[in-house]
Formats: sequence, C-alpha cells, structure tokens
Amino acid sequence: MPDQTTDTASLRGDCAQCFGLCCVALPFAASADFALDKPAGKPCPNLGGDHRCGIHTRLREKGFTGCTVYDCFGAGQKVSQITFGGQDWRTGPKEQARLMVEVFPVVRQLHELLWYLTEALGLEAAAPVHADLRRALERTEGLTRQTPEELAALDVAAHRQEINVLLLRTSELARAGVAGSRGKKGRAKDRRGADLIGARLRGADLRGASLRGAYLIAADLTGADLRGADMIGADLRDTDLSDADLTGAFFLTQPQLDAARGNAGTRLPGSLTRPAHWTAGS
Repeated sequence: MPDQTTDTASLRGDCAQCFGLCCVALPFAASADFALDKPAGKPCPNLGGDHRCGIHTRLREKGFTGCTVYDCFGAGQKVSQITFGGQDWRTGPKEQARLMVEVFPVVRQLHELLWYLTEALGLEAAAPVHADLRRALERTEGLTRQTPEELAALDVAAHRQEINVLLLRTSELARAGVAGSRGKKGRAKDRRGADLIGARLRGADLRGASLRGAYLIAADLTGADLRGADMIGADLRDTDLSDADLTGAFFLTQPQLDAARGNAGTRLPGSLTRPAHWTAGS
C-alpha cells in the first residue's frame, strides 16, 4: 500500500474560503506584535464585512507583525466550509458563532499535526515507522471531520502527546545518518528546549541537531549549517538566518521562517518559500 499522505495544498491557509476566523477566534495583547488588545471571540477592528483584513498590505507598518507570521495550516477553510457547511459566524445562530470560536483553534492544532505527519511520511529514513505514521495521519484527519460539538470536546493536548511520540522517533531516525549530528563521544546534538535567546551561533555546525522547542529569539545564525536539523517548535522570532543552510531541515514551517530574518543566500527546504520581507543582500 502506498503512503497515505494529506494533500499539502489543503494544509495552507486559503483566506478566500474562510470567514476571517483567525481575526475573530484568537486573542492578542498589545505588544511588539500587535497594536492593541483583543479578546478571543471579538472581531478585530480591521476585519471588514467581507471577512477580509482592511490593512492586509500594511500590517507591519500598522503594528500587526504577529498577523504576518500566522498560518492556520488550512484550518480556516476546513472549519468554515466543511465543519459549518459554509454558514458564517455573522449570519448564523449565536450558539454557532460561539462554537466556531471554540472549534477553530482545535482544528488548527490538528492541521499542524497533519503537516508534520505528512512531512514525516516523506522522510525515507523514517521508513520503520511509516505504517504507524500513516495510521496516525488517517486518525488525525478523521478527527478534523467530527461535528462541532465533538471537536469542542476533544482533548487535543492528549492527541498531540500521542503524535509527539511518533514524531520524536521520526526525528531520531532522520537525524541518525546526518554528518555532524554527533559529538565527540557519539552523542547526538540535543538542543531541545534550550535557551539560546540572542546566542552568537554564526557559522555554527548544527547538522542533524535537535532544536525542538529551542528559544532562538534574536539569535545570530548567520551562515550556520542546519542541514537535517529537527526544527519543530523552535522559536525563530527575529533570528538571523542570513546565508544559513536549512537544506533538509525538517518540521520547519512557514510561520517560523516568516518570523525570522534572512536573505537571498539563505538555503531553504523545497516545500517552503522565502519570506517577502527578507533582504535581498548576500
């Protein structure tokens, strides 16, 4: 049986098929990322009656950088068009609007897991766990198609933990053969959850390293070698990736790149695109 994978196109946000759910369901606080406070369930004042952002092309200059680095992984259109059958929160019953606010973050988490599982199935080194990954993907996809009430009651944290066990095993297998992934005593480079905020890692050899959940905020990774590194959950806000090599890095997402800084010399995995705000210099 060939690998069962989810179409990655369905795991990318399609705002034209969504009712602006991220602008309604999610809360944000006035900070460097957002210009004002907004509680969950209250529409952003920049959201128009057509469910489109009125300042979409000026988000950064208006103080909404946080919006520019957000991706729902396709959860918005799934909830809008499938879970609620195309009936939006403005015109539907009040209870439906409440449910949409509850369900959207749940489906977003499930779609993020689908992205990781799909990528894991594409890693040849993870072949020993492909069968388990395939079953996990099918189960997770099935959960996204539950009723609104079932989704609202889902223990998504418990499901994430189950999937994480598989993703950890995938990471171990994928990094095992990467040159430079082991230290002098043969131990794999493990930087999971490490506090590397502002760290000077220019030119660092991080091939095959585990950077799962590492805090790399404002770190200098100029020219660093990150080939085959596990990047799941790494905080790359304002991280300098200029001239860094991320070829083969896995579990790296577009929102992570969008939050970082880079240039024309930054080498990326083929599934991701160079952020428009990155400099063109070398």
